[in-house]
Amino acid sequence: MKAVVFGRSNRSRTEAGYDPNSMNQRLVVVEHESAKHHDAGPVHPECPERMDVIGAVWDTEEIVPFVSRLNATAVTTADLLRVHRPEQIKTIQALSSSGGGYIDGDTHVSSSSWDAAIYGAGSGLTAVSAIDRGDADVGFVGVRPPGHHATGHESMGFCLLNNIAVTAAALADDGHRVAIIDWDVHHGNGTQDIFWDDPRVLFVSLHQRGIYPGTGHHFERGGPQSAVGTLNVPLPAGATGDAFTAAFSGLVRRAIERFDPEWILVSAGYDGHRQDPLASLALTAGDYADLTDYVVEFASRTKLIMFLEGGYNLRALHESVSATARRLIGLPYRGESPSSGGPGRSDVVKIAAEWERAIG
Repeated sequence: MKAVVFGRSNRSRTEAGYDPNSMNQRLVVVEHESAKHHDAGPVHPECPERMDVIGAVWDTEEIVPFVSRLNATAVTTADLLRVHRPEQIKTIQALSSSGGGYIDGDTHVSSSSWDAAIYGAGSGLTAVSAIDRGDADVGFVGVRPPGHHATGHESMGFCLLNNIAVTAAALADDGHRVAIIDWDVHHGNGTQDIFWDDPRVLFVSLHQRGIYPGTGHHFERGGPQSAVGTLNVPLPAGATGDAFTAAFSGLVRRAIERFDPEWILVSAGYDGHRQDPLASLALTAGDYADLTDYVVEFASRTKLIMFLEGGYNLRALHESVSATARRLIGLPYRGESPSSGGPGRSDVVKIAAEWERAIG
């Protein structure tokens, strides 16, 4: 394949004179009622109210004309088995059927969790179908539980099934090259594990260094069949949006250009926001607007779906998803300003230099 060369990112969407009507896109939002009934445990940060604050975004007057909302279709066993071992699937289903219990100290299954898991895992495929039919230009999967910590053999970190991996594996089996960009504050260890040695899928993760789950070091680059098929950019506590945009404008852009995907899937976690209780990055909703600009640019010749992952301060989650939605559609975002001045830019420079040496 001939590599795609990307132009400069549009960095002026909040400036005077910006015309949103020149770049409007149709957004399909995939949801399911079962997401509100998954019980993650008492006073758990991954709570049903997350669905309410996200749902309010799609009801915003300016956004409504550009959004279609679809109910997710449940994932098939065949699609799950591309990603997860049979015994893992049976464990989740049996625990839910018996009334629930804990898989680990963070990951709880309730009587309604199996339905939430299978509709969540099928939601990306529902978005793929809508985009392939020409019913939408881009997609946002707004379901819970999240998925990127679930490996092919273990559910963990609030995650039961790996929603984004199910979609990526199905696309790859259909002959497509898939790039996954994960900007959740926690490393997507499950997604990395599943595609570690799969040359059809590129996995890129930007996350806070040294926190759960303890993986995602910059030297983790993929297995023998997929050398440099994994790109990790761990950033220090307190990192601000300028470190992320430095990575996206250079290193991440080059990795995507080199891989030349046909689909880009984003693990869109919003727990890097400065108000989130579970980590220590210093991002704002304005930063998520800028990151969305980059992935829209990267996907200008491909197809794009965003998957909700983390984000546990409800106000910050609403504002951050709103920023993403507006940029996906092509509307300006005029809320929180992007952040800058924190650590992390020098880390990006070092990681980029090592990655360039690794690819030769």
